[in-house]
Amino acid sequence: MTEQNQQTTLPTTTQEAITSAPDKTVRRRNFRGLSLEQRQQERRTRLIEAGLQVYGTQGFFSVTVRDVCAEAKLTERYFYESFKNSEQLFKVIYMQLIERQQQAVMAAVMQAAGQPHDQMIRAGLTVFLRSLQDDPRMARILFVDAVLVSELHGTTILEAVSRFDRMIQGFMLLMLPDAHRKGVQLSLVSTGLNGYVTHIVIRWVMGGFKESFDEVLNACQVVYTAFLSLLQPAPNTTRS
Repeated sequence: MTEQNQQTTLPTTTQEAITSAPDKTVRRRNFRGLSLEQRQQERRTRLIEAGLQVYGTQGFFSVTVRDVCAEAKLTERYFYESFKNSEQLFKVIYMQLIERQQQAVMAAVMQAAGQPHDQMIRAGLTVFLRSLQDDPRMARILFVDAVLVSELHGTTILEAVSRFDRMIQGFMLLMLPDAHRKGVQLSLVSTGLNGYVTHIVIRWVMGGFKESFDEVLNACQVVYTAFLSLLQPAPNTTRS
C-alpha cells in the first residue's frame, strides 16, 4: 500500500467517530443562548451596577472587591475578568454617570428651546440637581469620593470637567451668538460657570442636602442670569 493510500484510508469506525463527534467548541461558547462575549458583558454590567450601589451607599474607601462581588453575586475571578482593580471600576462608573448627567441636561435645555433664556437655564439646572437629590449614590460618587480616588486624578476628572465646560459654552453661544464681539471669551466664562455650580453642589451634597432644592436651584441660576443680563442687548425703547 502506498503512503498516499495509507493517509487517505481510515477504518470505517474511525470515520464514523469523527463525523458524529459533537461540536464541543459550540457547546463551550453558548450557555443559556448567550455567547462567551455576551456572558462577559452581562457580568461586567452586573459589576458596574453593584459598584454603583456599594460605592454610592458605603463610600469608595469602605468597599472591597469582595463587597462588590457579593452585591453582584459573582466570584472574584469574574471581577478581574473585566477590571484590574477597584479604582478602575470606580472610574468606569464615574464616567458613565458623567455621560448620563450630560445627556439629561442637554435634552432638558433643548426641550426648552424657544422659551426665554432664563427658562432654558432653569430647565437644565433643574434636571441636573434633581438627579442628584433623587439618587444620593450618584451625588456621593461624583461630588464626594471622586476627588479622593487617586485613579481619577489628572485626565479623568479633567475630561469630565471639560465635557461640561464645552456643553455650557455651546449653550452660551446659542443664547449669546455675538458675545465674542464684546471681548468675552466664552470658553473661560463657561469654565467659571461650571466651577461655580460645582462648588455649590459639593456643599449641598456633603451637607446632606439640608438646603432646600429651590434655594440651591436659585443660587445656581443667579450667576447665569446675571451674565446673560450683562451681555444681552438692551431692548429698544420707543419715545412717544
